[in-house]
Amino acid sequence: MINNIIDCMVKHRSIRSYTDKAVSEEDLNSIIRAVQAAPNWVNLQLVSVIAIKDTQRRKFFSHLCGDQPHIAEAPVFLIFCADYNRVDIACKEKGQTLDEVMQDIDTVIVGAHETGIALEAATVAAESLGLGTVPIGDVRKNAQEVIRELQLPKYVFPMLGLCVGYPANDPGLKPRLPKEAVYFEEKYNPDLKDKLDAYDKAYAKYLLERPWNNRVGNWSDLAADFYLHPFHYRGVAKALERQGFISICKKEGEI
Repeated sequence: MINNIIDCMVKHRSIRSYTDKAVSEEDLNSIIRAVQAAPNWVNLQLVSVIAIKDTQRRKFFSHLCGDQPHIAEAPVFLIFCADYNRVDIACKEKGQTLDEVMQDIDTVIVGAHETGIALEAATVAAESLGLGTVPIGDVRKNAQEVIRELQLPKYVFPMLGLCVGYPANDPGLKPRLPKEAVYFEEKYNPDLKDKLDAYDKAYAKYLLERPWNNRVGNWSDLAADFYLHPFHYRGVAKALERQGFISICKKEGEI
C-alpha cells in the first residue's frame, strides 16, 4: 500500500503558472522547518534559503534566470545556497582557515547535494500543503549577479531556486523512465537501449498529447540536445572562484 506522503511525492508535477494567492507565513515556516530537518553531512547544516517575495525583485530574478515568467508569477521564490560561512566563523574562532578545504572538489559536491536534499524537502512539504513548485537551476546562469543581489558573503554560493505558490492549472503527470532503467540490484546493468527506446515512445506520445506543448521529439532527443554544449560552465566557474570555492580554472584564459 502507498501512504499519504509517498502518494504526494509520486503525484509531483512542475507548476509553471500560479494564481495571485499569497503563501501564508505559517505555510512558509512549515516548509523551512522541513528544510532544516532534512538529512545533512556531519550535522554541518550547509544550506541557507533566501525568500524573494517582493514583486519587482522576483521580476529581476526572473530576468537573471533566463526570463522564466513563472519566477515572477509565483508569490515566493526560494533560493537555496551552499553555505560554508557559518563553518568559516566557527573555524576562525579556533584560529583555523578554510582556504585549503575550499579547494577540494568534494567541498563543492557536498554543498551541491545538500542543497538538492533541502530542495526536495521543501518540495514535498510545499506540495503536502496544496502548493505547487518548480525547481530552477538557472540561478547559476548569472551566478555573479545573483551573488551581488543577495549580498552573499565569501563561501556562500547560490545552487538552486524553487518557485512556490498555488497552481493556476494542472499540467498532468510526466512519464518517468522505467524502473528497470534506474534501479539495479548488486551491480549496474548498462544494457539500456531497449528500455530507453520504449520510454522514447511513451515520452513522444506525452508531448503530442499536451495541447499547450511546443516541443516534439522524445527523451533521447531532449537529452542529446540539452548537452550539445556545456551548460553554464564558464559563469559558474568564475562565480565559484569569487566566493572562495575551488579554483576550477588553473590556466589564464581557460574560461
